[in-house]
Amino acid sequence: MSLAVPKTSMVLAAGLGTRLKPGTDARPKPLMEVLGKPLLDHTLDRLAEAGVETAVVNTHHLADQLERHLATREKPRIRLSHEPTILDTGGGIAKALPVLGKGPFLSVNAKIVWLDGGTPALQRLAERWDDATMDGLLLLHPTVAAPTHDGQGDFFLDPEGRIRRRRSWEVAPFVYTGIQILHPRLFDGAPDGAFSLNLLYDRAIEAGRLHGLRHDGQWFQVTAPKHLALIEQALAELGFAAA
Repeated sequence: MSLAVPKTSMVLAAGLGTRLKPGTDARPKPLMEVLGKPLLDHTLDRLAEAGVETAVVNTHHLADQLERHLATREKPRIRLSHEPTILDTGGGIAKALPVLGKGPFLSVNAKIVWLDGGTPALQRLAERWDDATMDGLLLLHPTVAAPTHDGQGDFFLDPEGRIRRRRSWEVAPFVYTGIQILHPRLFDGAPDGAFSLNLLYDRAIEAGRLHGLRHDGQWFQVTAPKHLALIEQALAELGFAAA
């Protein structure tokens, strides 16, 4: 059964940005700019457009800069989740679950820029969601069409949309975009403290409850300094101007 776009979202913004040094020595990665706009604002603007009302943003590295930047933001409404000790993706979301609510919620990484296809990606995810069969639904992008992804892909999809991980000798057709819908039950029995979402993904894959949806637009992630210029060039070629 599909659902409306969730009204709450987790925005993962606590990373150290090690691969973007030296730029991230003085600025947190989510505030690195593409076309004059911080990556974090690219994400939050898209969430606001989709009708998300509350975004929980986790912070750690240079958290005071993120807090000041977000202080005047009105849409979506911001709730901060500071991590004195970094909790990784799984632990960060687990800490925020009381704010995220009891139903499915969005989770988006603050290091990406995406363009929609014919239908907004967040709407497509919501329409694809099936509460009876899913604990997680990940937006996936074709590996061969991901210019800022330097790996061999992440996942395969079966005909029913269930996810399988890439084996060490394989090249996978899809890369995870950092955009997903998760249900709080995915975190049942999760460990305390810091842990990766991959731990819960593997458990859901084994149960057949982790699914994927192919993105039909464009997608970029920032994991190296060269990606910032590459993304700006690609967006400029598509007619996007600096903010």
